[in-house]
Amino acid sequence: MSLQAGHSPAAIPGARFMDPSVLARIGNLELVARAVVDGFINGMHKAPYFGASVDFAEHRGYVPGDDVRRMDWRVWARTDRYYIKEYEAESNMNFSVLMDVSKSMAYGSGSVTKLDYARILSACLTTLVHHQRDRVGFVAFDSEIVEHVPPSAKHMETVLHVLDRLKPGRPGNLRAPLHRVAEHFGRRGIIVLISDFYEDPEAVIEAISPLRFRGNELIVFHLLDPAELDFSFTDASAFEDLETGEQMPVVPDGLREEYRALVQAHIAALQQRCAEVRVDYNMLDTSKPLDHALFRFLSARERKMRARQ
Repeated sequence: MSLQAGHSPAAIPGARFMDPSVLARIGNLELVARAVVDGFINGMHKAPYFGASVDFAEHRGYVPGDDVRRMDWRVWARTDRYYIKEYEAESNMNFSVLMDVSKSMAYGSGSVTKLDYARILSACLTTLVHHQRDRVGFVAFDSEIVEHVPPSAKHMETVLHVLDRLKPGRPGNLRAPLHRVAEHFGRRGIIVLISDFYEDPEAVIEAISPLRFRGNELIVFHLLDPAELDFSFTDASAFEDLETGEQMPVVPDGLREEYRALVQAHIAALQQRCAEVRVDYNMLDTSKPLDHALFRFLSARERKMRARQ
């Protein structure tokens, strides 16, 4: 989709449908995804495609009705003739969501857990891509691959069914499942990775590298609960490690500023390291509307498309 200058997530009319606490109560994931995506699309200027692969293939002569945005003006300057750029795989690309379902994803300080948010986000992204008749796939993982739906134009309902029954279970580990699933992505496509990234930034980059360097475009969504960002607790109590179950007595007031500094340093390190390996990184607060995530996804696609043209 071509994003017009001046658009921001807050300016999109469909945003009123995207409050995660409201969406989580609806229960029907297919209905939620359709409502969110339709509201999002209707709130933006429509364009012929949402961000399919744009590898240049060849030129062809201009005919009336062609999109002038695809005109190659450099060729026109040399030849005084109008030519249109044609691209390979403008449809039927492979799109897969890799979603962390480890134990820590069950956390939510309000009515929405990180897993709830990830499920709705995954459903919305796959529905958005399915609108353009592209192949959608899905992988759920913790320390192992839990579910694997290969990319297919016929797998949208299967993806929604799998998302509906996912539950967090074991502690997570990024490296083993991501290295294993990378072997299945032989054809270039777009991969979206959704996780709370409870690992050292260097370990995260090492885990995702096989996905990126097989030629796939990788977009990362880092989900954090607002309490994980602000540490807004007030009472002294025993805090439990979400992955190991280990407990530690904590007085929140004495650690709040130090905690916030550590979280922001972790986010900044992930953002920097992802940029260095050309991975689009996005941090999402699970209390924020879904339009933020969809807008960031399309913005990342727009940047890639403009860079290649």
